[in-house]
Amino acid sequence: MKDFFNVVTIEQALAFRSVFSELEMEIETVPLIDAFERVLAEPMSATENLPNFRRSTMDGYAVCASSTFGATESNPAFLTVKGTSLMGETPGFSIGSGEACRISTGGMLPVGADSVVMIEHTETIDSTTIEVLRSAAPGQHVIEPGEDFLKGEILLSAGRRLRAQEIGLLAAFGRDTLQVYRKPVVAVISTGDEVVPITETPTPGKILDINTYTLTSMIKACGAVPISYGIVRDNSESLNQTLALALKTSNMVLVSGGSSVGVRDVTIDALSALPKPRILFHGISISPGKPTILAMSQKKALWGLPGHVVSAMIVFLKVVKPFIEYISGIKGLMSQTIKVQALLSRNLSSAQGRVDYVRIKLKTVDGKLVADPILGKSGLISTMVKADGLIEIGLNVEGLDQGEPVEVELLY
Repeated sequence: MKDFFNVVTIEQALAFRSVFSELEMEIETVPLIDAFERVLAEPMSATENLPNFRRSTMDGYAVCASSTFGATESNPAFLTVKGTSLMGETPGFSIGSGEACRISTGGMLPVGADSVVMIEHTETIDSTTIEVLRSAAPGQHVIEPGEDFLKGEILLSAGRRLRAQEIGLLAAFGRDTLQVYRKPVVAVISTGDEVVPITETPTPGKILDINTYTLTSMIKACGAVPISYGIVRDNSESLNQTLALALKTSNMVLVSGGSSVGVRDVTIDALSALPKPRILFHGISISPGKPTILAMSQKKALWGLPGHVVSAMIVFLKVVKPFIEYISGIKGLMSQTIKVQALLSRNLSSAQGRVDYVRIKLKTVDGKLVADPILGKSGLISTMVKADGLIEIGLNVEGLDQGEPVEVELLY
């Protein structure tokens, strides 16, 4: 099994998400105040119109628009002030032709009023009379009942990650609790005889355990819960034991290091010794990150990621993250990435038969956004620290030319 190497395209790799369709996260009920960035597990519908009354968007006077038609500063309309619409109360009177009602932003319009005149467009004559200096159109500065959402309308579908705006929407309908999917737990294992904890001073030939910290941070950014299982030496039996333990306590396992084809790479052997293992692929036609493994045991995904930090991070962003979102309950659009258009600052070569992901620094030159490639080996974390985003050079593209428009996927 050690020499098993079955390279797939990134599209083929992502298609394996469907293999894990039987894995459904449990559902729990949480207070709305704690639901930020959780994934909704139930559809939400409007229980009433929002708003459920006609309300003003300005401080001024609620009027019948027809009472102001033709009004100008030189020929104002004179209206009788019938009363005031107090905040949080229903006006106990109606408005007819030639009448007005004092109103504040958010106040309820009295029956008969269909528009609001801004206070800046009026002059007070006395306590009961105003001049209107501009005509108003029906519906001006007014939010109609149901203009935001109509009763029965679908507010949110299940499988949606909740942002601040969705939390506010649910608050507007008085939802103090809701059902969400439990956060998936993702185990992280670092491997390698050369890897030592960051609390130690590495001797020559040793390196500090960077991957545990980058991967756990990226897992948190996906809305999942990371668990670190520390460092495992290059021993297939020890790794197998740690994998078995991680499978019991997590929904997905990431192993960094040991995914290449080499004498000391033991990940394939350790995975193959798990209960009913299935190696889905070993290798993706991307750079960096080609020697990536996806295996399955107990209906859970186990990843063998490259040991080089940049490779591991890019594989996580482009492949692992969509799998985490999938088992998190997110449906439809998976990775919600932000992309910007820029002009490439130099020529870039690429080998056909693989997708290249190039780190990019963005800058503005002569008012145009320019993408400046950051070149460097996949073991240099500085290339990720300096990067604002990634560009993709396609599978059958030999390279990109200076000045060519490129799409930059911003890094979080």
